[in-house]
Amino acid sequence: CSLSLSPKTSPVFLLVTYTSTQVCAFKGSTAEIHSKFRYLSTINDIKTRIQKMFWFTTVKDNEPVDLKTDPEYSGRVQYQCENNDCTLRISDLRESDSAEYKFMLITNDPGGKYTGSPGVTLTVTANILVLMLPSVSVSPSAEIVEGSSVNLTCSSDANPAASYTWYKEDVINPLRDQKQHFFSSILPSDSGKYYCTADNDLGQKRSESRNIDVKYPPKLPSVSVSPSAEIVEGSSVTLTCSSDANPAAKYTWYKEDEDSPKASGHNFTISNIRPEHSGSYYCVAHNSRGRHNVTLQLTVREGTFFISLTHLLIDVITHYR
Repeated sequence: CSLSLSPKTSPVFLLVTYTSTQVCAFKGSTAEIHSKFRYLSTINDIKTRIQKMFWFTTVKDNEPVDLKTDPEYSGRVQYQCENNDCTLRISDLRESDSAEYKFMLITNDPGGKYTGSPGVTLTVTANILVLMLPSVSVSPSAEIVEGSSVNLTCSSDANPAASYTWYKEDVINPLRDQKQHFFSSILPSDSGKYYCTADNDLGQKRSESRNIDVKYPPKLPSVSVSPSAEIVEGSSVTLTCSSDANPAAKYTWYKEDEDSPKASGHNFTISNIRPEHSGSYYCVAHNSRGRHNVTLQLTVREGTFFISLTHLLIDVITHYR
């Protein structure tokens, strides 16, 4: 349905125009048809007064039938007329409403019935039923950090409007029956793949999965010693540092009061262990989100060939953007 802006006029002493000559709308929606009018203030020395304004589509006994009196339009028609404008609003449109609509103006002068012809053609078509594959958007779109708020939104072009359900892969029960799934303070355990479904009268469609990867600084590192049995002086001992982190942590080993690191990586091996290796050692677990340190006291007792480990948490630094 195309639009035309060419005005249609009535006699010269009264002018009726329509904003458009064609209007297209879907069944069940609301359509508006607009008219403008102007007239001479006096005709034959008689002051012109408007007696009635209305819209019509049919003529009965040579008289236009006011839409408001037509039972086919009962409760569905409104007029908004002021300042030489008059708008027809038809709600809950039916395909049978497709017709040519004209505005009628009745004045006090003899034969004072005026309209604009031709009128406005309204075309009402049935709704197009559709259900498109839903898509998932994530806000913020940048890196997701532990403790931040995250919003997942499911969208689909659908008619009738779709209802939405959120799921997490490997979780049987649905998470939420809403368009959005919101994390007020996201946790590392919330990492995973999420998808949504869109449902309407045409059925159900599923979105592609979106991976949520929550970044967080290293958690409290743990330290283990190998071998775990009694160690003989002169043998080798390996200390291992581990921490849960995303991205994966890197590790650096230090001995207290020494500036240079003793080792990099999970493991720190002391070969040919002797009493002078006794002292405080600490492991630094770090990534782009922060760092976490743990200190241990290593004691080599001469003659007893025994190592004592004491763990002490000494430093936690977390970086947030």
